[in-house]
Amino acid sequence: MDALKQGADTLFILLGAIMVLAMHGGFAFLELGTVREKNQINALVKILADFCVSALVYFLVGYSVAYGTGFLVGAGSLIEKNGYELVKFFFLLTFAAAIPAIVSGGIAERARFYPQLFATALIVGIVYPVFEGVAWNQRWGFQAWLKAFTGEEFHDFAGSVVVHAVGGWVALGAVVLLGARRNRYRRDGGISAHPPSSIPFLALGSWMLIVGWFGFNVMSAQTLDKISGLVAVNSLMAMVGGTLVALVIGRNDPGFVHNGPLAGLVAVCAGSDLMHPVGALVVGGVAGAIFVSMFSLTQNRWRIDDVLGVWPLHGLCGAWGGIAAGIFGTEALGGLGGVSLTAQLIGTLAGVAWALLGGFVIYGLLRITVGLRLGQEEEFEGADLSIHRVSATAERQSNW
Repeated sequence: MDALKQGADTLFILLGAIMVLAMHGGFAFLELGTVREKNQINALVKILADFCVSALVYFLVGYSVAYGTGFLVGAGSLIEKNGYELVKFFFLLTFAAAIPAIVSGGIAERARFYPQLFATALIVGIVYPVFEGVAWNQRWGFQAWLKAFTGEEFHDFAGSVVVHAVGGWVALGAVVLLGARRNRYRRDGGISAHPPSSIPFLALGSWMLIVGWFGFNVMSAQTLDKISGLVAVNSLMAMVGGTLVALVIGRNDPGFVHNGPLAGLVAVCAGSDLMHPVGALVVGGVAGAIFVSMFSLTQNRWRIDDVLGVWPLHGLCGAWGGIAAGIFGTEALGGLGGVSLTAQLIGTLAGVAWALLGGFVIYGLLRITVGLRLGQEEEFEGADLSIHRVSATAERQSNW
């Protein structure tokens, strides 16, 4: 029976890893559809290259930082318990690699390629796993202190803060240091439109992320005996809430409609195992409103050129999700309890502060040393031609 359970758990988490791996295709197509046509190929290449760098660095360094164990031992030791620890690493890697995928959307269309890969290595090797170990592996005494102070630990079941808020706030530092795309904000005070190149590809990316997200959330149980239908239904309801609110507030804008479900899913990750489905619906709806309102505010009023709106979507909605777990996870609002709003506030603020510091330090150092952004002519030509020497529409251009 033990062997059967080990095999079932290994298969369970492997399927989760594959589903979250597919989400990275969603990140790629979401960015491809949002950027202008001359930057489409760069979006696809970046996400794949970032994932591979993340895999290498997380295997060699990041997983050890977070969990205190590594893989540089004999293969015989690695396959004990059907290789469950190896498959667990694969699953958690897909979470870690989401951080640079999030950042990629914010800095699209003007970032240099290899400096971003170097930033990916530092983020996945140091910044992310430090907070991952704090939140999910009791490292460095933070959770023990928080439990003594508030009566409960910081709860983040599937990564509203650990993954999404961290990614979004790292991205904010990168976006601010990189600066806006050229001619995005004119000297006369006007704003130049940089419309999405393909709403269908944007929608495809959104749907790939939505489907994979059920692996992201449900398989965060990590063993088959802990699987919860509550997590699945809460994820569904949060997605619905985020979509419908974004549809109404965003006035039928397809960009908002297809990011609304992602906002809801980001927010519900932390408390998806605790909330009542009605609470998850409310959490998702609030997240949809946060994304639409803050995307417009950051782009138009504050003039922060966050191309895909990753700071509102992941940074702010992720932080809201961490806090919301301490509200809607309580028994008073139909949740399962065992969570403290004070603990959630402190844990969320800690994650935000660490990510913001990491983003400004890493991208600040890169800006000083090797430079972050493409030259003026390279940016005008587009990242596809200036970096990859090929266009997404090469055949059409050759006939001009």
